[in-house]
Order: sequence, then C-alpha cells, then structure tokens
Amino acid sequence: MPLLEVVTRRQQRQFCALPHRLHRHEPAYIGPLDNEVDTVFDPAKNQLFTAGGEAQRWLLTDAQGVVIGRIAAFVNPLTATATDPTLPTGGLGFFECMNDQAAANELFDVACNWLKARGMLAVDGPINFGDRDRFWGVLIDGFEREPNYGMFWHPAYYQQLFESYGFQLYFKQYTCYRPVNMLLHPSFHKKLANFSADSHFRFAHARKAEPEKMARDFHHIYNLAWGRHAGVKPMTLDQARNLVKEMMPVLDEDILAFAYHDDEPVAFFLNLPELNQIFKHIGHRLNLIGKLRFVWARWRYMRRTDKKLLGIIYGVVPEFQGTGVDLALITWTQDRFIKVGYQDIEMNWIGDFNPRMLVTTRSIGAKIVKTHATYRKLFVDRPFERYPIIR
Repeated sequence: MPLLEVVTRRQQRQFCALPHRLHRHEPAYIGPLDNEVDTVFDPAKNQLFTAGGEAQRWLLTDAQGVVIGRIAAFVNPLTATATDPTLPTGGLGFFECMNDQAAANELFDVACNWLKARGMLAVDGPINFGDRDRFWGVLIDGFEREPNYGMFWHPAYYQQLFESYGFQLYFKQYTCYRPVNMLLHPSFHKKLANFSADSHFRFAHARKAEPEKMARDFHHIYNLAWGRHAGVKPMTLDQARNLVKEMMPVLDEDILAFAYHDDEPVAFFLNLPELNQIFKHIGHRLNLIGKLRFVWARWRYMRRTDKKLLGIIYGVVPEFQGTGVDLALITWTQDRFIKVGYQDIEMNWIGDFNPRMLVTTRSIGAKIVKTHATYRKLFVDRPFERYPIIR
C-alpha cells in the first residue's frame, strides 16, 4: 500500500477529507474544521515551527489510489524533554485509518521511523503539534456521544490498532458531564455566602467590552495555577491577548466568571458555548460561505433554551487553593447559566493524573461520559512509566 508525503494542496485536502469520508455515516460523528487542521501544519501560523519544531504528514492509499489512512509525526522542542530529559519524546497524531491492522502498522512505522531519525527515543500519540486543548487522544469510551469542539470522535477499533502495534497507556483523559440545574451540595452555598459576606472578595463576569482586562486577568491566574505543571508552558501576555481576540466572535460573557480578592484575580471558571453544536450544521470548511452559515447558525443557537456549554478551564492561584473560593465561584455561576438558557455542561478533558480536579468534578455531581487515551511507545529498552500524578 503506497505511502505518500503530504506536499501538494490536493494532498492536504485529501488529508482533511479522510475522517469525513470514513465516519460520515456515524450518528455521533462531528469532524474538525479543515481550516484548523491546516493551521497546525502551516509554518506561518504555528509558532512551533519558528521555535525549531518539525512536522510531516503522510497518506496511505490502496492499489487504486484511494486514500485509506493518514498520520502526522512531529517534534515539539518545547515539550520533547519536559517530563524526562533522558527520554526525548516525539509525537504522532491526526491518525485515521480503515479497520486494517496492516494498514495501521504502515502508518505507525513511517511516523516512528521519522521520529527515530531525529533522535527521539519514544513517541506519544495521538496528540497535537501544539497545545493540549485540542486534537489530543484517541476515543476509547463514549462512542455514542458527540465530540466537543477541539476533540476527535473515533471508532472503537482505533484502540485495538494502537495497542496491537505496541502502544501502552500513558494517561486517560476524562470528559465529565452534568445538567446545569443539578442541585449543588448545601456546603457550596455556604461557601458562597461566606465569601460574599467578605468585602475583600467579589465575583464578576468578564466583559467583552474590556478585552485587555480579560486577557490580563486570565494571564495572571493561568500562569500561577497551571503554568508550572509538567507539559504546560507558561503563557505570555501577548498570547493571552491573542487568545481573547481569536475567541471574541464566540465568547458569551455570561459564562466567563472570575473571583477577585481586593483587586487581584484569584480564580476563574471559563466556558464557551459548545461550538460543535453550531459547526455540525455548517460543514467542515470555514470559507466565506461557511462563515456566513456560522453567523446564522450561532444567532439561532444562542436563542435556544436548551444550549450546551463547554467548560474550558478552571483554576485557582496557589495562595487561595483549598479555601473553597472555587466552589463559591461555581455556585455563583449556576443561576446565570440557567437564566441565559444553558441546560447541559461538559468539561474539557481532565487527565487521570490530576486527581484533585477529578475530586472537584465529582463534588459538583459530574460523571465521566467520554474517555480518550494518550499512548506512549518506547523505542529503547527501559521500564515503561505512566504520566506522573499531579500532587
């Protein structure tokens, strides 16, 4: 079965088109936007190339020239040795394939050999050539549920293709769900009452009219709460500004909440309308026609009273962790979520290496409804270790 490097524009289109062709008849399938996949591999748009990163894509075809598989491999210089300096680790991702182990093995072989030639001693996959907030993991449970924005839907046989090749589970990624109107424990309301009675604390929604403040507050909390974790790099203020700018067309300020101690932002609970509920009606390419369809579909969706929201990120600065300010903030948001028509919430994936966050999600009544897996394969003879637990 011929393997082709993705070089031409036609091959790029074939790379993006494959999952839509393989899975379009699956009831739960919603594919990623082709534009966003293209951006990952565009040196002019993905700053990892400027930082010294490398990436390559391949297509696998049958004897008639029909594309039956795809894969990408990449070296991210910012994370290759972040977890273990003695084990430089590359990545592979965007894997799609017919249900054929021989075909999958050809794809895995070409990606792994490419990484070995660049000095990598292990590979993680399927992952993104970029941040963990999207295109990360293979679906291993919850096939009946539609994927959230930025996450892939995969058929059940992908797990077997990876594991039969020799990939081992590195960590699990849990997507949790709860009805928005589910009653919270009385202790949550007591926390909210206590913090609301303290004049040093206040809760507030972000305002789209104040993008600079939104970016600065997010940047402050994110770097203190998350920037020191393994595999997560601190964010610059310019990156925070760009993130706010990029997300501005889809932000709903009613579901972006911050807690402040005096004038210092100390916690956030940031959510978005679940965009796949909009994108599934407009196609997988955000060209001019797609953008016009998006504006119309979003206008209609935002007027519904059964909307779904996606919990993007939640964090508390170290000084206030364990105080319950996060529980108070979550409680404070509930009435507003209901008032503006949100019925369900799913939370961006939480790794099994983050037990404290999983405890928090259980405490608000959320349950695991989807599981993705990130695998690792060693190219050297040494003991396999799972991803380290966050203490």
